[in-house]
Amino acid sequence: MRTMDTVLVVGGGAAGCAAAILLAERGVAVELVEIKPVATALGSGITLQGNALRVLAQLGVWDEVEAAGYGYNELGLRTPDGTVLAEIPDARTGDPDLPATLGMPRPELARILLDRAAALGVRIRFGTSVRTLDQDADGVEVTFSDGGSGRYDLVVGADGVRSATRALIGVELAAKPVGMGIWRAFTPRPESVVRTDLTYGGPCYIAGYCPTGENSLYAYLVEDAQDRGALTADERLEVMRGLAGNYGGPWHDIHPLLTDPSTINYTHFESQMLDGPWHRGRVVLIGDAVHACPPTLAQGAAMALEDAAVLAELLLAADRFDEKILDALVERRAARAREVVEASVQLAQWLLDHEQGDVPGLMHRIATLVSVPA
Repeated sequence: MRTMDTVLVVGGGAAGCAAAILLAERGVAVELVEIKPVATALGSGITLQGNALRVLAQLGVWDEVEAAGYGYNELGLRTPDGTVLAEIPDARTGDPDLPATLGMPRPELARILLDRAAALGVRIRFGTSVRTLDQDADGVEVTFSDGGSGRYDLVVGADGVRSATRALIGVELAAKPVGMGIWRAFTPRPESVVRTDLTYGGPCYIAGYCPTGENSLYAYLVEDAQDRGALTADERLEVMRGLAGNYGGPWHDIHPLLTDPSTINYTHFESQMLDGPWHRGRVVLIGDAVHACPPTLAQGAAMALEDAAVLAELLLAADRFDEKILDALVERRAARAREVVEASVQLAQWLLDHEQGDVPGLMHRIATLVSVPA
């Protein structure tokens, strides 16, 4: 006997797709709604650490992810003029046969996960949001923005930092600004870029890049958070080109490729961590809806994927639904997620304060933590 027959997943990002895939694989009828009208993903590229790759392998999409991305096992540190300070073996926090890190285009990851969910029979609806959630002892009645309705044994809210599902069940949580903004650009990959190299210093706190495929990369520059909303697309391009021009090494190869304003985006770092239960009755929250961190450790997607894997494991192992299953999710996940969030914020704060913190020690501690399966 299964704990449930019907599940609604709200949100088509990494956490939502992963939960949908794992439940559908075991015969659960899953519907997924995504408020965006098409399958898109904000940003240019994504850096996935080994513990994220471990879950992607569990989802049955590793071969496609590997083909679409660029794996590597080393991290470089450079001075602003491009001089190599160190080449550090990156911790393999996933399985030994997986790379330590893989970069790939965000839209490609979104496509792969959604395609996998659809192939397993998940009903996916774009441009649709949840209007109301009404629970009783046996299920959840849901109405949607398109006028439809449905009844489900469980609702999974995986709809991001500003989760509408979270608001509908009365859970209050507000993201906190970290104080940094990040410029990102998506460009062709020069031959000189074969891993992530980080530069701390110069006009930006961090200048870095990540190969995302044989022919692509994303480059990023982290500055004090500013209101950049009034800039035109061409102005955003010129600001990023101006900042990038201060860095040497492979940046000399990247700079001439910064020509398309549509490939530039700018966002602010935020963090949040929900204290207490992640559910109300038969509605449970996962991923950025309950914890989010700045990308200083590149663990945001990994934490979201791990949430989905643990939730599915707990649900599928039980022979009947009980809210204690959802309590067990918090017991398994909250302390680990909190440690990652706090460490990610600490790295940012050291930079903001121009403080020489124990960065190697912190990174080693988190790598050791996430090397153990969630």
